[in-house]
Amino acid sequence: MIQHLMLRWVVTGLFALPAVDCGLAIIRKGRPWTSVVGHGLHFVMAVAMAVMAWPWSMQLPTTGPAVFFLLATAWFVTMAVVAAQTAVPRVWYGYHSLMMLATAWMYAIMNGYPLPIGWSTQHHPQPDTSVPGMDMAGMKMPATGSSPTWFSAVNWIGIVTFALAAAFFTGRHFIERKHQAPPSKSLGTLGQAMMAAGMAILFVATLFRI
Repeated sequence: MIQHLMLRWVVTGLFALPAVDCGLAIIRKGRPWTSVVGHGLHFVMAVAMAVMAWPWSMQLPTTGPAVFFLLATAWFVTMAVVAAQTAVPRVWYGYHSLMMLATAWMYAIMNGYPLPIGWSTQHHPQPDTSVPGMDMAGMKMPATGSSPTWFSAVNWIGIVTFALAAAFFTGRHFIERKHQAPPSKSLGTLGQAMMAAGMAILFVATLFRI
């Protein structure tokens, strides 16, 4: 998805550190099983999105992961409806479900599933043609102007949503750091900010050559 090597490593780091944090949270004792499942899903998501930053990820299966993350979305939606007793945890679970849904969307567009039938042959350049904004880590994707309006709209929503989430969690991290003593051993909101920033960058890569 991402053309520039340095940016690939940045995105990989933005997901790799939260993945390690989720892995450590899983092995800590005393956590309820629902928390373990939640951290496990985020671990898988973070690893999947880190891999997605590299061109060779286009050679991996996409249907299975897309279905998996749709089921993960359903899990967090269920938790928001069944387990959450107040508005704050409902919003929290809702955000997690949105992250899983976004990951499923990424896998879907890697295979061109949401695009209209015949779009790939009508809008893609020939294999020997290089058009800026139309190469997505080896997979030909549309330039912003030629992609279906709804396709661009969904990806722009992803960019804005996760950019705002990254800013929110970054600000919240510094507020918590100022008032929290002793410091937490977990990345906490900083990890959420990193994943949101990584998601925003990957959504940008669906529309622009970066």
